[in-house]
Amino acid sequence: MATVPVSQLKPGEKMSENVQTKRGNTLFYKGKVMTERDIEILKAFLIPTVSIESKTEQESAKEAATEETGSAVSPFFEEYDKMLALLKRVFISASGQNPPILEIRTQLEALIQHIEQYRILTFTPRMFQLHDYVYHNSIMVSLTSYSLAKWHGLPARDLMPVALAGLLHDIGNTKVDQGILYKPNKLTVEETEEMKQHTVIGYNMLKNVTAINEGVKLSALQHHEREDGSGYPMGIKGDKIHLYSKIVAIADIFHAMTSARYHKKGASPYLVLDQLFNESFGKLDPSLVQTFIKKVTQFHNGVLVKLSDNRIGEIVFSDRTHPTRPWVNVNGQIINLTIERSLYIQDVIQK
Repeated sequence: MATVPVSQLKPGEKMSENVQTKRGNTLFYKGKVMTERDIEILKAFLIPTVSIESKTEQESAKEAATEETGSAVSPFFEEYDKMLALLKRVFISASGQNPPILEIRTQLEALIQHIEQYRILTFTPRMFQLHDYVYHNSIMVSLTSYSLAKWHGLPARDLMPVALAGLLHDIGNTKVDQGILYKPNKLTVEETEEMKQHTVIGYNMLKNVTAINEGVKLSALQHHEREDGSGYPMGIKGDKIHLYSKIVAIADIFHAMTSARYHKKGASPYLVLDQLFNESFGKLDPSLVQTFIKKVTQFHNGVLVKLSDNRIGEIVFSDRTHPTRPWVNVNGQIINLTIERSLYIQDVIQK
């Protein structure tokens, strides 16, 4: 064990003791491996020194963990990576035609067994590459759709079909011009219309697959439809949109907006939640949106967040009538985001 100034701390070094704030809250636990962002947090909380494991200790711990588990990767990420590889193969090898549903479902079930490790607001895939966006988005939409369906009280028999609906909702993109999908700037009107055809293409690819139900198939077609009829491809209204499609739509919007793409950076999850709330007045199912926002913002006090002015603080109170705008303690100053409307939570750092 060694005590080092935070100014000399390097990414990859491991904490040998808990790190606490001046208010007595635990900032990082023993065993935490530091990242650049973690070091930034330590500096923001004016932590002068920390205790880290020596290189010998870290190597011994790593060897022990490898011997015990055979891998340093968590079971969730192991199954996630398997799902990613399978989805790539399904989407690319046969352009998504006649997907091997049993194999897909089996791997999805293996991943969902570890869903307790999935945190919607803070999750980031390992080794994310922009050209793999469509695959990562499909998996995240699947996991989020499953979670939302469960939170909203759908019967157990619907949960895996909803997850499959999320996983396959964009399968039509396999037959859309890749130059359009990965274009680094705004699409032309013609390109936008071609891109919209992925909904019809996806439905046609799935409509004769007997191993999935109609809700899964319709989610490929309807995930861009909106309650007021302003969506596409058919412009149908709320009572004509399948429940699975409504769930997948919310998950898809959230991840599309918070993820980095070739043409944009990912937006703050809290800003996206605010937009989802606004969209629930006419465009999205309001009860589903309410459930989603309530559940993903159910944090305990002490959660670390970065504000839009780059200050870092701890959530100390959440007003359930304004779930995206809690009170945040920044070095002893309480900032009520329901009043300070010019500020918002840019990032959730640690839950």
